[in-house]
Amino acid sequence: MTSWAADELRYADLGDKRRTKRLVHLLEKLAEKPQASVPEAMGSWAETKAAYRFFASDDIDTEAIREAHAKRTAERVKEAGKVLVIQDTSELDFTTHQATEGLGVLSHPARRGMKMHSALAVSPSGVPLGLVHQQVWVRDEQELGKRHQRRRLPTAEKESRKWLETEQAVQERLGGEVQVVMVADREADVYDYLAQARPAGWGVLIRVAQDRRVSDPAGKRLWEAIRRQPVQGEMTVEVGRRRDRQPREATVSLRWMQTVIEPPVHRKGRKQLAGIAVSVILVEEENPPPGEEAVSWLLLTTLKVETLEQAKQVVQWYGWRWLIERYHYVLKSGCQVEKLQLGEEERLERAVAVYQMVAWRLLWLTYEARCAPQQSCEVALERDEWEALFCLVHQTPEPPAEPPSLQEAVLWIARLGGFLGRKGDGAPGVKTLWRGWQALQAAVLMYRIMRNLGHASSYG
Repeated sequence: MTSWAADELRYADLGDKRRTKRLVHLLEKLAEKPQASVPEAMGSWAETKAAYRFFASDDIDTEAIREAHAKRTAERVKEAGKVLVIQDTSELDFTTHQATEGLGVLSHPARRGMKMHSALAVSPSGVPLGLVHQQVWVRDEQELGKRHQRRRLPTAEKESRKWLETEQAVQERLGGEVQVVMVADREADVYDYLAQARPAGWGVLIRVAQDRRVSDPAGKRLWEAIRRQPVQGEMTVEVGRRRDRQPREATVSLRWMQTVIEPPVHRKGRKQLAGIAVSVILVEEENPPPGEEAVSWLLLTTLKVETLEQAKQVVQWYGWRWLIERYHYVLKSGCQVEKLQLGEEERLERAVAVYQMVAWRLLWLTYEARCAPQQSCEVALERDEWEALFCLVHQTPEPPAEPPSLQEAVLWIARLGGFLGRKGDGAPGVKTLWRGWQALQAAVLMYRIMRNLGHASSYG
């Protein structure tokens, strides 16, 4: 039976079959114990040395590792037919690793590490399908303190070009075979990004950062114009988890309109630039719970919004944007990549390219179980894994003949990670899953040993 890692890396081409085989094995071992150190995950000194040699090898192209996962993701995307591709930037902080070479400055001038910009494909129902593209880079320390100078530069010379370059890479990857809505937060409120050419059926959806000038009789700027629109409906949205808040549901009002964004006044050749036809939706929570910050989103999209149903759909899509934050959270907290001690930036980047698949799979498992709970757990677990899980949870030596549902299996794994499953606890989160998955591995190993012993004794 082909392992999930071998399936995920079916398009990997590292120039040598032995390297590709090593990559598959490395992914399998790291995925078994996502929070463990490399030596703990690999299980022996020989395996650990092989892993470190892999990360240190200049013969292994990091981009080829990312490319393999992106190709497999593209297949899942094309099966879905329509997807959201969510962009966001994060930082990998290695400040405490003072001997590591090649790191750059982060947002805080005293911190050192790498910048990372990811494009995560998500189904319309909210299941993460994988990364379509990822950029990793180090900032030049000489750029510190030049924020105001950068504002006068063209987009092609600024870090904000990452939005355009990432979407161009996604377009090349997916082409016109699927409908794609690019989703991003306020940092993507860049005129050149909004004006970028897109295939038919594609659109962009962002949260507004700038009160832009608009060609609209209702007002000269976005906020003034949208405020003059009547409330046309309500809906419930999910407010995602953050360090300073728990997830919750919020009842919000909706206003929307069609308008045209005017080119920025400071741009050279402004008269030659075209306005951008957009839909604008104001999402507001009028009665937040005590102590909670009210939801207030001003959304802008190149998609047509003319009905309440269309407005609700766009707001729901934006609500999935926080999945990219959860992905980065799993990569950093669930996979502990900021604790990697590999000595050089290039080695860290290779390791992150492997761990990105581990993080995605944990996130996929969490949401796949919510969206398709009754399917067989064998979409995610091999037979001996779910058999060991069943026997451990139910304290029995005999597994059932048929696999349990994915929902049941995920709930059992989460319980191993500390999920209590009380009435008000809701569905398991990704944190209890990565803990439970790691706890399961010892049981799987013992189950395999005992099963093999049983087979051997039956022939004795």
